[in-house]
Amino acid sequence: MPLLENCTLKDKHTFHMEVKTRYWADFGSKEELCTILSDKKVEKLPRLAVGGGSNLLFTCDYPGILLHSTIKTIELVQEDEQTVLVKAGSGVVWDDFVAYTVAKGWSGVENLSGIPGEVGASPVQNIGAYGSEAKDTIVSVEAFNLETLQMEQFSNADCQFGYRNSIFKNSLNNRFIVCYVTYGLSNVLNENIQYGDLAAIVQSKGGINLQNIRQSILEIRAEKLPDPLVIGNAGSFFMNPEIPADHFQILKEKYPQIPGWPLENGLVKVSAAWCIDQAGWKGKSLGNAAVHNRQALVLVNPGHAKAADIIALSDRIIHDVNCLFGINLHPEVLFI
Repeated sequence: MPLLENCTLKDKHTFHMEVKTRYWADFGSKEELCTILSDKKVEKLPRLAVGGGSNLLFTCDYPGILLHSTIKTIELVQEDEQTVLVKAGSGVVWDDFVAYTVAKGWSGVENLSGIPGEVGASPVQNIGAYGSEAKDTIVSVEAFNLETLQMEQFSNADCQFGYRNSIFKNSLNNRFIVCYVTYGLSNVLNENIQYGDLAAIVQSKGGINLQNIRQSILEIRAEKLPDPLVIGNAGSFFMNPEIPADHFQILKEKYPQIPGWPLENGLVKVSAAWCIDQAGWKGKSLGNAAVHNRQALVLVNPGHAKAADIIALSDRIIHDVNCLFGINLHPEVLFI
């Protein structure tokens, strides 16, 4: 558990910018976390848990310690003919976990194939794609309390999940480090393929099964989203906005093609990518930052962007979308 001092983050976050952290430490257990945090060099410094760095924008060098999980266990907790409980360590690469469940024939997270990052982020961000969210399968979360240095367990309800949100981003922000997540999966395929043209693509591969669903989603993502190993990005930069139904109806009359999905709370979820595209930003640059030419939700670092460049581009997009549609976009990416 060596403390790495003045550690570069260029290869530890997917924007690949030249930033550093005062200290970096990997941990593989509660005991290792306790040892790290009791070190006199770091006990009074800010601390932050990070995973694959796929949803972060470091606006400057981090003045404290970044804590990264290397807990990579996957444990079958319980199984019967219908259901499966499986517990994964927070350091497991998320898509490796999805691939593992699909190979086992366990249904529930296949729609989340290809999402970058690690298991520990899944409850924090309530990651989601193609009509599914992590909250749909998360049963419980075991997290390390940074104040008491003890493990605590959170039920699904305790996590207060919302759209790309949870208690770990709000009242418990930076007070807990996720160590394990237990998921409730199914031995019976419960497909969820009504999002976009997913059903047609799955059928073209020979029919509905876990492998075909996963492969279809991986192909869709590869076609639309840039590989962060090739060009720096953090995936979807903005959340899809939720607006009142009457506001959506007004926009629908002026822009008949605007995509929207009615929600149970009387709001309508609108495609942020469509709004950004209509505002003219898809494929455009501002300074050293750019909007990807195949997916308007993705802001990219073509090679020399600094955080200020990404923020300036984000601010311009937010301004222009608001002027055009009266919609306020909010970043999904966390500014650190």
